[in-house]
Amino acid sequence: MAFDYINALLKKEVTRTPIWVMRQAGRYLPEYRATRKKAGDFLTLCKSSDLACEVTLQPLDRFDLDAAILFSDILTIPDAMGLGLHFVEGEGPKFTHPIKSLAEIEQLAKPDVSQELSYVSEAVSVIKKNLRGRVPLIGFSGSPWTLATYMIEGGSSKTFSKVKGFMYENPKHMHLLLDVLADTIIDYLNSQIEAGADSVMIFDTWGGLLNKERYESFSLRYMSKIVDGIRRDYEGKIVPVTLFTKGGSAWLEQIAASGCDAVGIDWTVEIGEAERRIGSQVALQGNLDPSVLNASPEAIKTEAYKILDQFQGSTGHVFNLGHGITPEVNPENMKVLVDAVHSYSK
Repeated sequence: MAFDYINALLKKEVTRTPIWVMRQAGRYLPEYRATRKKAGDFLTLCKSSDLACEVTLQPLDRFDLDAAILFSDILTIPDAMGLGLHFVEGEGPKFTHPIKSLAEIEQLAKPDVSQELSYVSEAVSVIKKNLRGRVPLIGFSGSPWTLATYMIEGGSSKTFSKVKGFMYENPKHMHLLLDVLADTIIDYLNSQIEAGADSVMIFDTWGGLLNKERYESFSLRYMSKIVDGIRRDYEGKIVPVTLFTKGGSAWLEQIAASGCDAVGIDWTVEIGEAERRIGSQVALQGNLDPSVLNASPEAIKTEAYKILDQFQGSTGHVFNLGHGITPEVNPENMKVLVDAVHSYSK
């Protein structure tokens, strides 16, 4: 079965511009909030394949989306490494045992994803079965650098002073940590592909913190390693890979040269500019400012049309937000966006 989403990533012909939205299964949906309440807490929701499937499918039942994305969290890998992931209301993710010493990095072992993270591939299998071919399924992981920031900071941060200070002071140990994470992510994404994921995406949420030299050395280098290790041809189908660095517009050319199939962009770069710079090499994903969804339906349509008009190619564009949808968005505005993209792009 040919899907516009997969075809767009591979720069093949599409019937309309496909759209999906980062965090499309999330707190802006009342049905998601009800399922999360039923689960009791966020991690239980992630680790239950049936509940993860339930929330993955919820936005597809509301909106004419072109892809589903596995419901999980980017911090499952550090959790499997024994750092003790938990979530604090109003503060986000926290680690009970953040990395504090060089010795802890030297002792860090790659987890067996078939054991410690089996609940993720099981969720992929359950979701794939319940999708019944409606749309393709996206698997994902955080980037090594992004995972490392949480592992060293112990959670979210405003300054990222611990991880950046560690990088400058102990570059060899930072590379050791990133290497272990990259090897684990390769296994992790391949397990998702084997369980049924049709494409995979790497979220480099905090790559934009770095300058060019450090970005290439400590972030892009390891994402490129992952791209090389992913099973891109599985059971007769091509599995496209998308890289997304938030705040990464300065390095679009370098990201496109990584070997990925598509580059996700945030709203700080015009999609027309991104297409001129790298559109001949890769597909593009993006890039509406998530805040637009708090505006009127007319404004949402206008901003969506601007992006569609800027993209000059006939193929190679997956419409998305420049980052995740925010919890206060009215679900009706999401419907306005999805329908506008489809009707206008036909």
